[in-house]
Amino acid sequence: MTPPVRVATDIGGTFTDSVLADASGAIVATAKTLTTHALPVDGAMEGVKRLLSSAGIGMSAVGGMIHGTTLATNALIERRGAKVACVLTEGFRDILEIAYERRHSQYDIDIEKPDLIVARRHCFTVPERVAADGSVLTPLDESAVEGLVLRLDAMGAETVAVCLLHAYANPTHENRLREMILAARPSLTVSVSSEVSPEAREFDRLCTTIANAYIQPLMAQYLSEFDASFSAEGLGCPILMMTAGGGMTTLETASRLPVRLVESGPAGGALLAGRIAQACGVNRALSFDMGGTTAKLCLIDDGRPNTARRFEIARAERFVQGSGMPVRIPVVEMIEIGAGGGSIAAVDRLGRLNVGPRSAGSEPGPVAFGRGGTEPTVTDADVALGYIDPGRFAEGRLHVDREAANSALAQTIGTALNLDVQGAAEGVSEIVDEAMAAAARQHAAEQGRDLTGCTMIAFGGNGPLHATRLAQRAGVSRVIVPPDPGVGSAVGFLAAPVSFEIIRSLYQLLETMDISAVSMLLDTMTVEALEVVGAGSTDSPQVRRTAFMRYRGQGHEIEITLPDQLDLGALPALRDAFEHEYGRQFSRPVPGMTIEVLNWSVTAGTQVDAPEPLPPPKPTRPAPSIGTRSIRCDVTGNPVEARVVDRTTLTPGHHAPGPALIVEPQTTTLLGAGWTATVDQALNLHLIREATE
Repeated sequence: MTPPVRVATDIGGTFTDSVLADASGAIVATAKTLTTHALPVDGAMEGVKRLLSSAGIGMSAVGGMIHGTTLATNALIERRGAKVACVLTEGFRDILEIAYERRHSQYDIDIEKPDLIVARRHCFTVPERVAADGSVLTPLDESAVEGLVLRLDAMGAETVAVCLLHAYANPTHENRLREMILAARPSLTVSVSSEVSPEAREFDRLCTTIANAYIQPLMAQYLSEFDASFSAEGLGCPILMMTAGGGMTTLETASRLPVRLVESGPAGGALLAGRIAQACGVNRALSFDMGGTTAKLCLIDDGRPNTARRFEIARAERFVQGSGMPVRIPVVEMIEIGAGGGSIAAVDRLGRLNVGPRSAGSEPGPVAFGRGGTEPTVTDADVALGYIDPGRFAEGRLHVDREAANSALAQTIGTALNLDVQGAAEGVSEIVDEAMAAAARQHAAEQGRDLTGCTMIAFGGNGPLHATRLAQRAGVSRVIVPPDPGVGSAVGFLAAPVSFEIIRSLYQLLETMDISAVSMLLDTMTVEALEVVGAGSTDSPQVRRTAFMRYRGQGHEIEITLPDQLDLGALPALRDAFEHEYGRQFSRPVPGMTIEVLNWSVTAGTQVDAPEPLPPPKPTRPAPSIGTRSIRCDVTGNPVEARVVDRTTLTPGHHAPGPALIVEPQTTTLLGAGWTATVDQALNLHLIREATE
């Protein structure tokens, strides 16, 4: 019997990427298809069928399928979710309006406040009150629920977000309220904060619950249709979903907690970059994933992508914290901007050239695609500059019209700025590259890091094409481009563990910790996490328990791993671990301060083997060339003849100097002037910039 194969599919804003791997994990085939926004499953189905056809097997041979999608993210950003009502504790109706009681831009008189989805008139309250320790101060007034349901009917609610005060400490009232609402109106969906985000900080908890409720009907329907479509084609294995935290979970969990799918695709790319960094012995890396709609950057330390427990959706100001809607879920920490191949370029009324965040996506797409697009994009600029070979683009399945791209650039950009086609294209390229470099510097600064000495790991349909140009602006002198970079995020899915993380609040002082209460909480969380993981895998999972600790009175916590056995004897070591990590992050600990713990976390996940270490690449012979191509030099701006290298002919030891174009079926790597590429044992491209005075 032939061992089962595994399939990963990632639906992006422009392209849907699919990957087929054999039982050993080796990539057998890849496919890149245009995303079908009306029915996203159609583009995924086309890609998967293409993979299976190339391998000569049927859908029944697939033994594992992993799926990631931008649908949840896009629904939140584009505000395409259901009509939400909020139910809050009586007297706390204005949590959304009050928020953090501060402005994200202190002196902006025209400030644009974050859109938090639910208007005040759709926020309702019920009489009840739970204290911070979980004790019931005021029982839930069940007689008020009938009137609440009538108000939900009057506003036309499709989904309900329930967030009662201190429900993380005692969820009884929330659970009962959900039960009564569903009994009265079974067609509604109800999200409760004690399940979605059982943590202290009511504003963040409420926003997370709203986000989950907002997209739950859409995602539940989508996931059901996705599963049914592939089952009808003969798929017999369960489909697992990528989460924002870099793990996989079941369709049932994803349907119940769809907010955890936000940024699931980019998380797969960060996992891939982490494994490449591990294999190549890179301690500090910057993951760079540029697709058709957005560019994502993530810092990676010692092979592990940086993670966070909070991020913001749809910021009103791109790089300003506090200008978006906060969501508290486990997430791979990255910065994402509207800078992709489909990002639209335009000249504003002040004569300034802007690129993005609007994108042509796949419908109609860049002008060069000939699918009805009329506004020039980054891809059109790359075509005009000679970086993209029309005959090889998208495996040759998509016709690319260079003259149409030139015409759009000339009419929209050239005429307005008095530039020729090449000047207009170069301007678009410069703007988008600098926007991405600014995002990289901003992301590093927010983490207290310096990009000097980092290695960039570039992938995505447009990542290798812009990598050396971005690296020069960001101060990075080494870039690694893995095999199959055009479908990098989907490749990363195949290395993800089946995992689930639960975070709950239980306030404790380290010196007076109630060990029995903490142990009982951790044991309960462990059982719940193992149950979710067990539904998606038969492998034995590992369990990691952590505490979120801080000095008393501080506003942010540090994550510290807990010992397997938590008892009074472990507390001194826990203090030492916290102060060591605090000193690492902030130069020194603060002696004599009281330490408190706000949140506790349990992560259960299957084991993923570390990649085999690779020796440094050694250039031994020149890479074969298949010709030359006239391009615009990325340094001087003058026309130059660049060598064209077919990546499929490269083997370990091959090396090539820039300027050169290293072409492959789904993307092109631009090797800029002053850069040299060398191939390592795993066929990664190592791009090194020559030292300059």
